[in-house]
Amino acid sequence: MAERRKPAREEAGTALRRTVVETAQTMSREGLSPGRSGNVSARTDGGILITPTGLAYDGLTPEQIVLVRDDGTSPAGALRPSSELPLHLAVYRARPEAQAVVHCHSLNATALACAGRGIPAFHYMVAVAGGADIPVAPYATFGTPALAESVAATLAERRACLLAHHGQIACGKDLASALDLARDVEVLAAQYLKTLQIGGGPILGADAMAEVLERFQTYGQQKKPARKSRSR
Repeated sequence: MAERRKPAREEAGTALRRTVVETAQTMSREGLSPGRSGNVSARTDGGILITPTGLAYDGLTPEQIVLVRDDGTSPAGALRPSSELPLHLAVYRARPEAQAVVHCHSLNATALACAGRGIPAFHYMVAVAGGADIPVAPYATFGTPALAESVAATLAERRACLLAHHGQIACGKDLASALDLARDVEVLAAQYLKTLQIGGGPILGADAMAEVLERFQTYGQQKKPARKSRSR
């Protein structure tokens, strides 16, 4: 008897769960979030999929990823979601176009965050986060609505920011782009710390960064508009 094929929607959900797991494991393996720190989520039909609280990433399975519905509930028997669930939900509200969120405690970004320093326009690549700098969200206790509100306000015009005395967060059109942005933030943080060790340096002005941000709109491989079919 032929094996019954899963509905396309169910297959898509399973694939997304696997990608959440792979993203969390990559984040941990690359040192972006040591131990059990950090969390990952992605939008799905009717809610979000998010990593569970307190579990090591190396043994994480797709079945352990938690569905949190739009009304804040999860299916019976599901694991508890990340303690930073309010933070993820707030980012999705602040950035409606975001489809994925990566929150991590990467070494250099966290060092700057603990010093209360954002990443200014020491290098034009800070524009990768969507603005002329990468700011620091004011401190609030982890897992609280206060932290969620602080970060959501800071991300109103950015795709990434630092969290004071905590770490960093990045969002994107998918999990791959959110993880890539978190990597970029960590590299920029490391570079900026190096400049501070030799006394700092000049910062790019508003006009220079405005030009960079404009050029970023057409940078890379852009999708070509669909060709209109000719009527006969």
